[in-house]
Amino acid sequence: QVQLLETGGGLVQAGASLRLSCTSSGRTSSIDHMGWFRQAPGKEREFVAAITSSGQSTLYSDSLRGRFTISRERSKNIIYLDMSSLKVEDTAIYYCARVRGYEFTRREEFYDYWGQGTQVTVSS
Repeated sequence: QVQLLETGGGLVQAGASLRLSCTSSGRTSSIDHMGWFRQAPGKEREFVAAITSSGQSTLYSDSLRGRFTISRERSKNIIYLDMSSLKVEDTAIYYCARVRGYEFTRREEFYDYWGQGTQVTVSS
């Protein structure tokens, strides 16, 4: 079993920055690719960003590239999502997830373990 815990969400004003963290425990491995997804009210969950086990390659949603940055601290099994210039439409529950196997992808069906999410609310 793998446990993923997201922290760092909260209420911020538009234009602010926020850092989310995802700490993994249990049967984790430093070779896992990891990703962030989000789900806004009334919308389907969408891909945000992913990072390879080495941390050297990243994927981003085209609409978020430039404002969001994914990184990892392998020694501590932590994944980060740095968000800047936040907009009201970034309001969502943000989830981290682990890729099943070795596929490095933005496709949700390739992720097997998910955290419970952390709420990010951006006010105008």
